[in-house]
Amino acid sequence: MSNDKVYIHELIDIIGHNRARYLHHMTANWVPVAMAERDQVCFGVWSTVGSTGRWPEVVNMWELAGWDGLVANFAHELVGAGAQDASLAEWWAVASSLRRGGVDRIIVPEPWTRTISELVAEAVRGEVYAHELVTVPAGRAPDLLAAVRDEGVAAWASEGATLVGAFRVAMVADTEAIVIWALPDWPSWAAIERAWLAAGGPGGDAGGGPLAAWRASLLSLGATWQRHLMIDAPLAPLRLGRQPATSDRRPLDSL
Repeated sequence: MSNDKVYIHELIDIIGHNRARYLHHMTANWVPVAMAERDQVCFGVWSTVGSTGRWPEVVNMWELAGWDGLVANFAHELVGAGAQDASLAEWWAVASSLRRGGVDRIIVPEPWTRTISELVAEAVRGEVYAHELVTVPAGRAPDLLAAVRDEGVAAWASEGATLVGAFRVAMVADTEAIVIWALPDWPSWAAIERAWLAAGGPGGDAGGGPLAAWRASLLSLGATWQRHLMIDAPLAPLRLGRQPATSDRRPLDSL
């Protein structure tokens, strides 16, 4: 297994009570077009659990065929007036009424991170997902991601979590990585957070354990992290077990 894709990672700010409409507009109305016109595949669309992060927010991830695929995507997108694909004018107008902006990153998977087709084939899915933005001193992101592979995956697996993906953030000084975990249920998340906090308490976790050791390893790398929770959109590929299709479309005013 060697993942040579490149990904667009988006944090999207939603306007008011429009998240359900945006989730559907992004999956059923956009994904089939993106696949046909740009070879852009949906890796995931999630809602941020507001009590753990920004709200109302949606997280999108798009999988492209390497850097050449990303170049082709940009060349297709930035052609019309206002640097916008003219064929998307109507779609964009609807999307703009549902969102106010956001922050995007270009991210590169570790070679051992599975593609979305591999994740779907292996039936990877979470009732809830943990999204981590991990920050390290300049130049240390490769070391961090190697540690995720060698220690972090097993530590999280000890509490029932499965790695969805580990990604190096491009266009920065190797200071950021994004790691996403699928959790089987809410009690598993609570057990992880209890263990995580115990490991950082006075004297550390007296019982030790894989998560305590993993937390210590992160700190030894000079890492800081921001973790929030997410749930799949109704038409997200990990929930559906496939990519969204035009047959999934419904009127937005019915949502």
